[in-house]
Amino acid sequence: MIKESLAELGYSQDVFELLKEPQQILAVRIPVKMDNGQVRVFSGYRVQHSFSIGPTKGGVLFHPEVSEPLMKGLSLMNSLKNGLLNIPFGGAKGGVICEPRELSFHELELLSRGYIQAIRSVIGPYQDIPAPDIFTNSQVMAWMMDEYSKLCPDQSAGFITGKPIVLGGLKSREHSAGRGIVLFISEAAKKKGIDLQHSTAIVQGFGSLGSYVAKSLADSGVTITGLSDAYGAVYRSSGLDMNTLIECRDSFGTITKLYKHTLTSQQLVEKPCDIMVLAAVANQITDNNVLKIKSKLVVEAADGAVTDEAANWMTQNGILFIPEILTSSGDMTSSYIEWAQNRQGLIWSKEEGERRVRQILADAFTRVHNIAEERGISLKAASCFAGVYTLAESARVRGWI
Repeated sequence: MIKESLAELGYSQDVFELLKEPQQILAVRIPVKMDNGQVRVFSGYRVQHSFSIGPTKGGVLFHPEVSEPLMKGLSLMNSLKNGLLNIPFGGAKGGVICEPRELSFHELELLSRGYIQAIRSVIGPYQDIPAPDIFTNSQVMAWMMDEYSKLCPDQSAGFITGKPIVLGGLKSREHSAGRGIVLFISEAAKKKGIDLQHSTAIVQGFGSLGSYVAKSLADSGVTITGLSDAYGAVYRSSGLDMNTLIECRDSFGTITKLYKHTLTSQQLVEKPCDIMVLAAVANQITDNNVLKIKSKLVVEAADGAVTDEAANWMTQNGILFIPEILTSSGDMTSSYIEWAQNRQGLIWSKEEGERRVRQILADAFTRVHNIAEERGISLKAASCFAGVYTLAESARVRGWI
């Protein structure tokens, strides 16, 4: 899709050659003395896709499936995401191959500090800005910030984002991903003429993200008619009691065990509704079932929940589809706001932080939606188009191409 977007924009093959691979890849080995006295060596990466816009930005994963190809692909997606958001960052991604749930608190701290020791030469407030991701959190970022401050005392370590509030973290960061999704639903509903207070929604996935989105929509007047978890789904055309379900859900987001009669997740996505939010797993709407979709608005809140072919079909048949590259941009925007706040030495209220994030996301949606309408393409293709343009044009004006 990147190559096609560049060609449509009139850029040469040279631009594709520049953007198709990261500009810098660092592979590291991190020795950690475990609680049993043995030393275990972990492998990790920091991949920086493009410096054409500015410093790179991206999260750090602690996960057993971390690999160089995965980090390369995610760093590219972050470049596109920053480009469509008009945030002055290129994309980056990092990670360590490990199973953090098998590490003690002390071992996790040593691994976090060891990762910063290993990549300190390629990160910094004007170079590359780490953030939390899968199995990393504000505590991990606090350890990383502290380690960097020891290694580079002449530089402010506050550039690392996703920190605890007491260390300069953004007060509005909690639930930033969910708030971003709700904002995009609100903006898209306006485009489709959907009155949220007289609409229905189905939310697939009832974990921390899905439950937040469902509760927020319900608080806005939306009737939640369907929900699913890892074991199945429930549907009631008259609406589900969200307050009760939020109270009864367990730590894994399970609610279907409360019901005698349940559906499968696939049966749920084929039920009629105004708004469909896919916040569970990949490949939920494909060539096999897209003809059965009866929603006016489909929101991809899980990576790969909708195939490209299904997304194109929905666009061509009047269903507005919001892709994951847009819906997942709330966290990135919050990281940018935190970085900007720390650089300026300011303390913004929760309300001010949320306002700034909302403005960036709303502007991005309008930009992408306008491109989609002008060119007759899906929002997913338009998102790529917007991101690619920013990357290519910044490289052009720098004189790189």
